[in-house]
Amino acid sequence: MTVDLVAAIFITQKAGPVHVSAPYLTRLDPQTNLTDLVIERLGADPARVVYAVQTTDDVDNLTWREVTAFDFLDQVRQVAKGLIATGVQPGEMVAVMSATSYHWAVIDQALWFAGAVSVPIYETSSPSQIAHILTDSGAGRIFIAGTTPARAVDRAIQTHESLGHIERHKLSEAGLDQLAKAGAGISDDALEAARSVATMDSTATVVYTSGTTGPPKGARISHRNLAEGAVNIVPWAHEIVLNHPTPRLLMFLPLAHILARAVQYFALVAGIQVAHTSDTANVTTVMRAYKPTWLLVVPRVLEKAFTAVLAQAEDATGLRKSLLTDAITVAEQWSRARAAGQMPIGLRIKHAFYDRVVYSKIREVFGGEAKSAISGASALNEKLAHQFTGMGLAIFEGYGLTESTAPASVNVPEHIRLGSVGKLVPGMEAKLSETGELLLRGVVISPGYLSETANADSFDDDGWFATGDLAEIDDDGFISITGRSKDLLVTAGGKNVSPAPLEEVISSCPIVGHAVVVGENKPFVGALISLDTEQLAQWAARRGKVGLTLDQARTDADVQAEIQSYVDLANQSVSQAESVRKVVILPTELSQDTGHVTPAEKLRRASVIKDFDGAMAELYG
Repeated sequence: MTVDLVAAIFITQKAGPVHVSAPYLTRLDPQTNLTDLVIERLGADPARVVYAVQTTDDVDNLTWREVTAFDFLDQVRQVAKGLIATGVQPGEMVAVMSATSYHWAVIDQALWFAGAVSVPIYETSSPSQIAHILTDSGAGRIFIAGTTPARAVDRAIQTHESLGHIERHKLSEAGLDQLAKAGAGISDDALEAARSVATMDSTATVVYTSGTTGPPKGARISHRNLAEGAVNIVPWAHEIVLNHPTPRLLMFLPLAHILARAVQYFALVAGIQVAHTSDTANVTTVMRAYKPTWLLVVPRVLEKAFTAVLAQAEDATGLRKSLLTDAITVAEQWSRARAAGQMPIGLRIKHAFYDRVVYSKIREVFGGEAKSAISGASALNEKLAHQFTGMGLAIFEGYGLTESTAPASVNVPEHIRLGSVGKLVPGMEAKLSETGELLLRGVVISPGYLSETANADSFDDDGWFATGDLAEIDDDGFISITGRSKDLLVTAGGKNVSPAPLEEVISSCPIVGHAVVVGENKPFVGALISLDTEQLAQWAARRGKVGLTLDQARTDADVQAEIQSYVDLANQSVSQAESVRKVVILPTELSQDTGHVTPAEKLRRASVIKDFDGAMAELYG
């Protein structure tokens, strides 16, 4: 089915703020659920390869086992029968704590076939975070993969008497086989009865928010959010995700994150083969072997990849150095010229030359066959998007939250504006509140949280969800996120400052891990800087400062000058009153381990400001 989506985007301006809507492409029978779509699509082509399972840990000799639609459905049904045999009831909450893997994909579908509700937990979660999710969701059993997660779960249960009843199961090949054997006595009719209990309005999974501004909240994601999301969003993004005879995706983002879970489901019903890896240290090696046809990334992945490109340019000498440096500049110029519809012939010729001798080699880092990437989960620097697009990896930024099943808007080839998060996906509506906050309603919006108190704070009676993000919507329907309403700073001089755009530019500095712009009730705007120790070591070595410690780097003149150059760049986009006047480098690298960064690479700003009061005193003392 094809639809003129340009004509289908409606923008109205009445008495209130702008209102944008994108009509549904497809609606599904409300009495069905997401497993019906899986059965329909996979049953139509049982020989299609839906997953590729890595069979060796030898990164220099990677091989995969292909799983057909028929084999996957057969395994899912057997495991689902095992779940029923062990007592899982329709509507029951079941937690899953695992790294990204094929086993995650199997247990996810098997839980839905058994009529249950999955509750993902990040494998890096602490015992207290695990206890909160298990207690809040009411999950009575948990599937666990890995020794470290198992210990964390044990600790959570040991320190919380109310969790003593939790059943623990291993999520592994052997564990899935054991479940399948346990379900041998369950009939097909019994499985079908459990599978068909849920409807489109039933809860499919409860996904907890990142907790950047408070305790994580359990968002209910319905069967409709995933199933109707799939049949509306995939056609909208078909030129990205299906633009290959055998589309392939390497999933390396955490499946506990709704973006990865939603895309995995979309891929399954859309005919996109998926391979998994949790080996983030060797992800580019896996990409080169698997050769994905498109990428799903978070900005941090692109930032690190580009830092590697810059490092090559810095390490080069003579003509090669000149070529690499100029190629990076030309890539951005070409992308911006194309976006403006004004391509000088000289720029076109230089770009074609660099595409052969430079850009093609950079694309090989991602396997060589990917021509596009969808970036989500957090803000992407516009300059970086232009640079990668100019190098032949077109970047399509999207926007969403846990409560929007991830993708609420996304740029696509037919409708793209780098620097924005694109237009609404079909089936969605958006408007701005009087304060400029983005409100969303439609196909992928959660029915609400488990907590009624949280619902009252975020959802109104008409179904509009308050995102907490400040935004702008232009006359063509493109949405731009300008900051977080709760992060908005008001200086002692009464100036309103949105820290996100400043942080985005400063964080693009290769040696900066995170930037936290501060200034609430302060005389000027400042920034707390966390260094990326891995990149710092490489950067320092190239400057003859091998062994430069984090403590030494805090006062090193070259380090400070490098960071200041990006601060100056960030300040160019704001008034003097909003500009960053002073920076302090933190004595610690911010990470998940320190508790200042979420598994989705989002910063817990309030926690940073609270824990580094000494640095704040250094800024303003």
